[in-house]
Amino acid sequence: MTYKTSDLSIAAYLMMKGLKLVDAKRSPSGQFMFEFEDLQSNAVKYAIEFTGSDFAVYDNHVRNLKKILYRN
Repeated sequence: MTYKTSDLSIAAYLMMKGLKLVDAKRSPSGQFMFEFEDLQSNAVKYAIEFTGSDFAVYDNHVRNLKKILYRN
C-alpha cells in the first residue's frame, strides 16, 4: 500500500516517522507529489498527528518568516 501527499511538510514528517519515500516528483504546474510505502497503514495517522505537533508550529514559523522576507 502507498500514501501520496503534495504537502512538503507532511512528507518530511512522514520520513521522520520512518516511512520509506518511493517517489518524489514535480508536475509541470509546479506542484510536488510524494509517494510513500505505507505497509502498516500509518501514514494518515501520522499526517493527522503532524497537525497538532511542535513540528507544525515550527513549519508555520518558517512560512511566516519567508513571507516577511519575500513581501516586496
